[in-house]
Amino acid sequence: MKLHEYQAKEVFADAGVGVPDSRLATTADEAVAAVEAVGLPAAIKAQVHVGGRGKAGGIELVHTPDGARETAARILGMELKGYTVDRVLVEAAVEFVDELYVGVTMDRSRGRPVVMASTRGGVNIEEVAAAEPDAIAREHVDPAYGLHPYQARKAVYDAGVDRDVARDAADVLRTLYRVWDERDGSDAEINPLMVTEDREVVAADAVLNVDDDALFRQPDLAELADEAAADDLEARANQYGFDYVRLDGSVGIVGNGAGLVMTTLDLVDHYGGAPANFLDIGGGAKAERVANALDLVFADENVDSVAFNIFGGITRGDEVARGINEALSGFERVPKPVVVRLAGTNAAEGMAILNDDLVTVEETLEGAVKRAVAAAAEVGE
Repeated sequence: MKLHEYQAKEVFADAGVGVPDSRLATTADEAVAAVEAVGLPAAIKAQVHVGGRGKAGGIELVHTPDGARETAARILGMELKGYTVDRVLVEAAVEFVDELYVGVTMDRSRGRPVVMASTRGGVNIEEVAAAEPDAIAREHVDPAYGLHPYQARKAVYDAGVDRDVARDAADVLRTLYRVWDERDGSDAEINPLMVTEDREVVAADAVLNVDDDALFRQPDLAELADEAAADDLEARANQYGFDYVRLDGSVGIVGNGAGLVMTTLDLVDHYGGAPANFLDIGGGAKAERVANALDLVFADENVDSVAFNIFGGITRGDEVARGINEALSGFERVPKPVVVRLAGTNAAEGMAILNDDLVTVEETLEGAVKRAVAAAAEVGE
C-alpha cells in the first residue's frame, strides 16, 4: 500500500523527523487559506502516486495568494501519468543550500534490509543508481539487531555528507529505518532531505510504502488504504481478480504465474527497458480473462508496448491465443505493439491461431522481451 506524501510525512514527523509546515487542500480556496497559514513562498504539490511530479507540472512554487489560487486551480483535476489530482499539499518553502537522499528497502539478493544515503538528493535516485552507483552509500542491516548507530554514521560519511550535518542526517536515517521496521514498510525514503542555511535537515518529500500482507498489524495505516490506493487501474485489476502492480516503465507485461512474470520483468530491465506493470493472469486463464488483461494494460497511458509471456500447464496456449485475438480484433488499429511468446500446453496450436496482423510472435522469451523493449523505444522516440 502506497501512502501519499502528506500521509508519509505525518508518520515521519510523529517519529521525530523534521518536516515543513503544511496543509492539505482540495480546492483553490482551501489552497489560499493554507498559504495564509504556512506563509509565503510556498510549494503547491500534487498528491498522486507517481514520480517526477515536478517535471510534469505537478509541483510549483508560489509567492502570492493569487498565485496560489491560480496554481492550485491548474493542478487540481490535472492528469499526471494516468492519475487525476484531487488534492494538493500546500507547504512552506524551504530555503536550502544542499539536498541529500536517504532511503530504506529490502535487498532481496542479500536477503537483508539495506539503508542508503547520497549527496545526490532532489533527482531521480534510480537514474543515479544506474549511472553512478558509487554515488549511493549502502549498509546492509541484520534485522535481528536493527540498524546500529555506527552503520548509519558510516553510510552518511561514505556518501560524502558534510561533517557538520552528518550526525543529524545519520539520526534521520536511523529514524527512517525504525519507521520502516515498525511499520512493516517495503520502501521508505526522503528525497530530498534538505540542508538549510542554519545547517538543519528537513524532509522536503516523503515516501512510505507498506506491505499489504502486514496491514492487519497497522490498523491506523490500513484506514488510509482506500484513500491512498487511488489508482483506477489497480481498482480495475481487483475487479478482474488479477495480481497487478503498476510500475513506472513503458513495457507492459502479462504472464501466468508470479515467477514467470518476475522473470519477464527482470529480462525487460536486463535488455534496457523499464517494466510498466506486474500482471499475473493466473493458471487456466480463458479467453475472456486474457482479453481483460490486455484491456487493463492498454488503459495505462505509460505503456508503449506489451510483452505477453505464457507457459502452458493448466493454461492452454490455444485459449490464450483466442483471448488475444478477441481482445485485439475490436480495435480498428491496435493501440500498442504486442509481442507474444507461447510455450507448453497447446503452444503450437496457439501460435497457429494468433493473428500475425495484430501481434508479433516470438518463439523464445528473450526474443519476445528484446522485441517489446525495442518497440517501446521506437514509440517513445
